[in-house]
Amino acid sequence: MIRLHHVPQSRSMRVLWLLHELEVSFEVVLHPFDKSLRSPDYLTLSPAGRVPALEIEGERMFESGAMMEYLCERFPDAGMGRAPGTPDRMAWLCWLHFAETVSQHCAALTQQHLMLREDHMRSPTVMKLEAARLAKCYDAIEARLSTPIERRDHLLTSGFSAVDVAVGQAVYMARHFRTLDDHPEVAAWYARITEREGFRQALPEEGSRLYPQPFYPVPAV
Repeated sequence: MIRLHHVPQSRSMRVLWLLHELEVSFEVVLHPFDKSLRSPDYLTLSPAGRVPALEIEGERMFESGAMMEYLCERFPDAGMGRAPGTPDRMAWLCWLHFAETVSQHCAALTQQHLMLREDHMRSPTVMKLEAARLAKCYDAIEARLSTPIERRDHLLTSGFSAVDVAVGQAVYMARHFRTLDDHPEVAAWYARITEREGFRQALPEEGSRLYPQPFYPVPAV
């Protein structure tokens, strides 16, 4: 039995998307993004009171990158991982964990724009810096997709994998704060991967979105 504890439009979305790509049987437990994640029962699943949490065959996991790595190893026939010793293994590991770099900047901007309710609590300077850091992350993805030697359709030369899921979901969140207008290869890659049925199945239902707005502009400093 696989059970994913999920808040829509959070890091748990990357695990949900991967589970759909793996085409395995699983359950989803939806949680609101509130203090209920600090309840004693939930803390037994995720000791820091965050999503995702994953229950699998009586064991528990609480880090999304680790979940993705483990699930790819557990279900290798789906082709979402790259095994030790294969040519793309090193790149697979690097890009899988690069998703968290993007997500950290998204988390800082989410706090500034959504969690701090009053304008005097927000910092336009922090918002501007974090949005600029997202652009630097886009630069890295753009360079990966458009090397002088070849253009890649996916982050790995060997094709679509869990790293496109992980980084793609991070970019899905990042687009709320920084557009892809200046990164054409990233935009084309993002359009390709989000046409997949697995991505569509991982999207939040209407009324359950963490981000009420599609875009949050940087305020004037």
